[in-house]
Amino acid sequence: MKPLLPPVFVNGIEISAERIANEAQNHPAPKEKPGLAWKAAARALAIRELLLQEARARGLSPDPQEVSPGQVETDDEALIRQLSEAAIQPAPADEAELRRVYDTHPDRFRAPSLYEAAHILFPRRDDMAAVRAHAEGVLAELRAAPRRFGELARTHSACSSKDNGGLLGQLGQGDTVAEFEAALEVLNEGQISDPVETRFGLHLIRLDARARGEVLPFDVILPRLRDAHAKAAWARAAAQFTAKLVAGARIEGVQLQAA
Repeated sequence: MKPLLPPVFVNGIEISAERIANEAQNHPAPKEKPGLAWKAAARALAIRELLLQEARARGLSPDPQEVSPGQVETDDEALIRQLSEAAIQPAPADEAELRRVYDTHPDRFRAPSLYEAAHILFPRRDDMAAVRAHAEGVLAELRAAPRRFGELARTHSACSSKDNGGLLGQLGQGDTVAEFEAALEVLNEGQISDPVETRFGLHLIRLDARARGEVLPFDVILPRLRDAHAKAAWARAAAQFTAKLVAGARIEGVQLQAA
């Protein structure tokens, strides 16, 4: 019978089961499948060991840097950073390609939209089924008589906006939680949403007006495109470099993808 925690070796260097078990705490997995966390931890430590072996093979000496006030890299962290700086060379940005991305997907590069909206908040409770039933009942009344929104907000809403008929005024990006903002984005003007759940409870949202942001000029967007390209290019180059190390290594006890 195979052991529950088989030893892992990277080019003959053992990674102990104890180290893998400690690392597994950083890799969430379903309670009924703890082996997934162990495998993820074993893969992470195996790749870390590969990088450290390569750094030492290149004769690198650790030069720890301060990464935040009062926090300095460990020697291993410094070696991996130094190896990355020396070995990973991402492809430079091609401005013509960035221009094609901009021209192909202009809606990605709009200024934030502005909204005028109203809502009725049904606050979160232990019995969310009862909260939802309450919201659905009020929604049925609104479907029958949309003009009663202000009246029903004053009667049912747990938000201070109820004193103003649920009106929230002008809203921009980041003024509300993500679920609320996503609902505003898909509503038509004058439309009332189905119940929208957020950490505060359930909301019935009415979109009164939307001012869609204009597409920003390419010159304004270019720094953002360059930054996104740089991050993606670095990730690709890092994956290729790691895959090359994996392909040339002798690894036992855990399966690593070579590409």
